[in-house]
Amino acid sequence: DYFAPWWDNAIFDYYHHAGQGTNVSGLAVSAGNIVTEGVSGEGYMDTLYISEDNHASFTAPEGDLYNAISGNPMLMVAGETVEFGDHPYLQTRHPRTAVGLTEDGNTLIIVVVDGRQPNYSEGITLPELSQIFLENGAYSAMNLDGGGSSTLIIEDENGNPTMLNSSIHSRIVARERPVANQLGVYAKPIR
Repeated sequence: DYFAPWWDNAIFDYYHHAGQGTNVSGLAVSAGNIVTEGVSGEGYMDTLYISEDNHASFTAPEGDLYNAISGNPMLMVAGETVEFGDHPYLQTRHPRTAVGLTEDGNTLIIVVVDGRQPNYSEGITLPELSQIFLENGAYSAMNLDGGGSSTLIIEDENGNPTMLNSSIHSRIVARERPVANQLGVYAKPIR
């Protein structure tokens, strides 16, 4: 989720550092506990809802919320890519993170694209990101916080975190940005 306050002026001149207070822009719910309703105002942020039985939707469920994370803008709605204006941020290549769902809501698609690293990855525009979801069977998709927040971590066989992408924070490659929240996925091994 996007969060504030936030800035990144130089290698040591950034906010927030791990342990410092911040708030997310949209709704955040973890295991039935509403962490925050966000600071952005109603209607600004889109939200991914995940039920206790792992059904995901971009439509708020009736009744209690179990897990939720927000982002903006939607990249796909009802099987169609969204038309974006000519705002420079939307049309410029940046590191990006996004989530998508198949029409039945049973498959979550996670895309993380590195960027701001010449000769490795320049990043991706939102229209290009939308196309990735379309080509991979998504019915709906939402952009999450990107830039230095774009980090994909797995747990290795020894239980240690292992970065799968090349994140960038304060113009330092492989440096992780402290973020306000994250989407964690637990998968049972197939035996």
